[in-house]
Amino acid sequence: MTIRETVEQAQAQTLAPYATLAQASKGRLREEAPCPIRTCFARDRDRIIHCNAFRRLKHKTQVFIAAEGDHFRERMTHTLEVTQIARTIARALRVNEDLTEAIALGHDLGHTPFGHTGERVLNHLASSGFAHNEQSLRVVDFLENNGLGLNLSAEVRDGILNHRTSRTPSTPEGHIVRLADKIAYINHDIQDAVRGGELSMEQLPKDCIDRLGERSSQRINAMVVDVIEHSEQGQIRMSEEMAQIMQRLRAFLFENLYFGGRAQRQSAKASALLEILYHHYMDQKGTMPQSFENIAEREGRERAVCDYIAGMSDVYATRHFEALLIPGYDNIK
Repeated sequence: MTIRETVEQAQAQTLAPYATLAQASKGRLREEAPCPIRTCFARDRDRIIHCNAFRRLKHKTQVFIAAEGDHFRERMTHTLEVTQIARTIARALRVNEDLTEAIALGHDLGHTPFGHTGERVLNHLASSGFAHNEQSLRVVDFLENNGLGLNLSAEVRDGILNHRTSRTPSTPEGHIVRLADKIAYINHDIQDAVRGGELSMEQLPKDCIDRLGERSSQRINAMVVDVIEHSEQGQIRMSEEMAQIMQRLRAFLFENLYFGGRAQRQSAKASALLEILYHHYMDQKGTMPQSFENIAEREGRERAVCDYIAGMSDVYATRHFEALLIPGYDNIK
């Protein structure tokens, strides 16, 4: 037996009955020979880590645009925290850690520059709308690898597409990532907001903090333990009490952080920048790299412009904006 087959056999014997087994995967969009060492899900994880879109996450906003200081999260660190939380839950519930990790690492590959501000701008401007989870799937299916995509397994693709609340993943591992995403951003956004002086601990809903703890690590641990204790037979869920606490904190952040204060002021600037870029690329043929101009010819200019802008980092988008409007900023690569 190959190393991969030995691993698959061990997983079949040790994972929970409802875990997703690599040897039972629905396969890839394009058939290819299996790796002799890695399972299909482990191979997908490695492909995601080594792709260009993953590296660009380090220069994409999580919440605070142009945050000053080394300790504020960006999209890369958010992704890593989601992955860590998801793997902890997956291991405790004895489901497939490789699949869980691959979904978590890939779930935000299609996110725009300037965080959800960029997503809202493209969704408003594009006639067909824009959603980062759908763009993440487009990245792995098509945009990466010079138009060939990463050719990921069906279960990883499903988890990436369906990690948002309004959608339903088909695997327990996908459900874990969807919850881990919320656990991560609610808690690290609170920590970053307090560090940046946008919020104080005294402003947070007191009953929620009394239940979860003052420190971010305490809050994450309480939520993770709750998921582990209340999930059963492949049904991944929180207790009703913890779900209500999470929703209260999420609503608090939307009211007091995401749509207020410094984040909102920077968001208005980023929105104006992206709108100018969008209309420029829409109106001026030949202004995007040739690979995106080729997409425009095949699928329409709007689709290509959304692909191009969504793939930009904050820095790259800002430099292109400067090149359009500021004399002397002409050579952008």
